[in-house]
Amino acid sequence: MAGDAGPGGAREVLLVLAVAGAGLALAVVAAFGPWHPAVDGPQDHGAARTFNSG
Repeated sequence: MAGDAGPGGAREVLLVLAVAGAGLALAVVAAFGPWHPAVDGPQDHGAARTFNSG
């Protein structure tokens, strides 16, 4: 049963929660990062970039 988990099980749950928290932090940084164009520099389109070849 779930109540019979030993210290190894608790350590595994903490590891899963730590990895989930790190993933959530990375998602927040990607979602709310500075994607807006720079005031002084060239226009940066962030995640939606177009590349012209030629």
